[in-house]
Amino acid sequence: MAITVLEGMRVVDLASGVAGAYTTKLFADAGADVVVVEPPGGSPLRRSTRRGPLEPGAPDGPLFRWLAAGKRSTVGDPHDPAVRELLAGADVVVEGLPAGAVEELGLLPDPANVVVSITPYGRGPMQDLPGNDFTAQAVAGSIGGRGVPDREPIYAAGRLSELAAGVFAAPAALVAAQHLRRTGQGTHVDVSWAEAVLIATNLFQDVMYRMLGMVPPIPARMLMFPGIEETSDGWVGLNTNSRQKLEDLIVLVGRADLLGETDVRSDPERKAEFERSTRAWLREHTTEEVLELAIGLRIPVAPIGNGEILPGIDHFAERGVFVTEGYGDTAPRAHYAIDGVRPGPPRPAPALTDAVPAAELVSEASGARPVSGGAGEGLPLAGLKVVDLTAWWAGPSATQLLAALGAEVLHVESIQVIDGMRPAAAGIFANLDEWWERSSFFMSINPNKAGLTLDMGSERGRELLLRLVEWGDVLVENYTPRVIEAWDLGWERLREVNPRLVMCRMPAFGLDGPWSDRVGFAQTMEQVSGLSWSTGYRGGSPVMPNGPCDPLGGMHAAFSILVALQQRDATGEGCLIESPLVESALNVAAEEVLEFSAFGRVGERLGNRSRERAPQGVYRCRGDEQWLALSVEDERQWRSLVELMGAPSWADDAGLASVGGRFAAHDGLDEHLAAWFADQDRDDAVARLVTAGVPAAPVVDSRDVVTHPLFVARGFAETVDHPVVGSLPITTLPYRWSGIDHWIRTPAPTLGQHNHDVLSRILGLDDEEIARLESDQVIGTRPVGL
Repeated sequence: MAITVLEGMRVVDLASGVAGAYTTKLFADAGADVVVVEPPGGSPLRRSTRRGPLEPGAPDGPLFRWLAAGKRSTVGDPHDPAVRELLAGADVVVEGLPAGAVEELGLLPDPANVVVSITPYGRGPMQDLPGNDFTAQAVAGSIGGRGVPDREPIYAAGRLSELAAGVFAAPAALVAAQHLRRTGQGTHVDVSWAEAVLIATNLFQDVMYRMLGMVPPIPARMLMFPGIEETSDGWVGLNTNSRQKLEDLIVLVGRADLLGETDVRSDPERKAEFERSTRAWLREHTTEEVLELAIGLRIPVAPIGNGEILPGIDHFAERGVFVTEGYGDTAPRAHYAIDGVRPGPPRPAPALTDAVPAAELVSEASGARPVSGGAGEGLPLAGLKVVDLTAWWAGPSATQLLAALGAEVLHVESIQVIDGMRPAAAGIFANLDEWWERSSFFMSINPNKAGLTLDMGSERGRELLLRLVEWGDVLVENYTPRVIEAWDLGWERLREVNPRLVMCRMPAFGLDGPWSDRVGFAQTMEQVSGLSWSTGYRGGSPVMPNGPCDPLGGMHAAFSILVALQQRDATGEGCLIESPLVESALNVAAEEVLEFSAFGRVGERLGNRSRERAPQGVYRCRGDEQWLALSVEDERQWRSLVELMGAPSWADDAGLASVGGRFAAHDGLDEHLAAWFADQDRDDAVARLVTAGVPAAPVVDSRDVVTHPLFVARGFAETVDHPVVGSLPITTLPYRWSGIDHWIRTPAPTLGQHNHDVLSRILGLDDEEIARLESDQVIGTRPVGL
């Protein structure tokens, strides 16, 4: 048995790249009929590997086999009459064509179906410029915030901006497709790689500095400590998001003398001594010793995963996370289960020789698209009721999307234990009243929600929560499994209260298995999943991308919730979703395991270089911290670059005509390029390069992205009037959505802001009862102990 909820929904993939392929993979996994439109020679993804394109005649690459499993293929030009008819009859068309191409096909500006455009910069001022994963990361501030101050900043390897865009696009496309089936209304969803990777790797520092009334200082480059650290026999990943976890680590390394009333990080001398002592202690212990000791203190910790070791890790092996059926190579399974049932195994990816003629696919269609006749007014998720028991980033980002698209979301905290993202990201304001309300993270991922406090440690608090469960359609939580069970709020209990409830559980490592009770944050997932393995300076240690696993885990969970809701609406019965954070991370990092399975090679750290694009690097231009990102994909772009540089004689080497030849000569090329760029004005050089068709971009400071013309033009940040902070820009979602002019209708709630409204309007409590709850500290608006 497998999940087939989306059976009968047709999706056509015109995108040809990883972003669109990942979006449509999630549809195919859930049972949709996904058709990939390929050119006569086949999709470039068939030949794609991290070491460069496969030789002609070689079997399809492992990435294509994984992304295309369960799909069908047709060969043709989008302008062919049969292909155009195929597009017109699809529920969803996913495309990454040049601006104007979908208009020529008649899919826009008034879509009759769902059109999802996924491009490096989205529609807007940069839509016609050449771009790729590297330049999208540069514009988004991702590169600018990663590295050490005395060296060049570095990018996050592993096609991260493309994958981030694909993950964000999937739940948006499914919401739009479900809305189409209800109302007959088409939608255009315009997704930007740059905005997706900005959300995934930017720590919202720009908002924090603006709250301080400061112009962001430059540079912003750093490597997190503790992060990925050297042990006596390798590396280990550590994370101390909260002060308690930090103090636990201080005790672990034998430096309890550094503890005090103030956080060790606030005193430069104590902080430096802590870092020195920690690194010295770690180098005296093996990775296994560190893991065992840290786990005993519930410090988030992980081995550093790569394609070779991941399938053998006991937790993943026991849970059956890695599979081969349907893929031909070892690969992560789909990220979620509904009532214990997972998608797949899929059909193997279609061979090019198995392509189905477009006319035959058109003739398969069963007539007009079914429309249920629902109302078409308002936002697409209007009427959906969500109880949000999540905290930090991953869970709240899932409900952020639901709220932005119209769901009524109640974010539940308690005054005894507030959402950890409040103090973790607002400590710099601790000298101000209500400082916990100043977390830029919390404000960015919780708009459009109502804020409710309930003491879940009290019988009365749990009783009220159960009444909200009876009211709601969806409950989402992301605690370790033991927390929900300790509250007696497990699935069996909730299903008794509301048989139509969809419960989504997002534990770090899953509901069972050897690691199920371990604490895990985004950084932990980056460390163990393989996402960190290939990022870093050449010859150096692995480096964390810094952040993607939380929002991408949230988008994966949101997709599974939407699938489950469609199943609930079809059967009338609620269901339980398990969407572990680590399994979404393993899917994003899948290429690490795929490449080892297919070729026996472990990922390599190349700094800013790539074997698929060369030269590729970050080069210093004239002025302080003026860095330029350059990424040459083919010989035409290489010749354009050479001409701009005045056709120097060193560029005449015939070996430089291929990507492989240029990669082999990268050291020498970097010397020449560094010397040339050093005399250039960065913005002028970027303008000349992109005009010549060469992918290039300024490396934008991560704290200054809100003011970049691209994001301003796309309305990525919206000015919000917050009751404590006042007026400030808040980052939103990486979409422009036809019919939606802005994403934020109300700012993120202050602690317990909507207690009275929720308890009276939804649960029918009177003023006297609410006052008694506040007196008993079941509810409240100020944290206990802060």
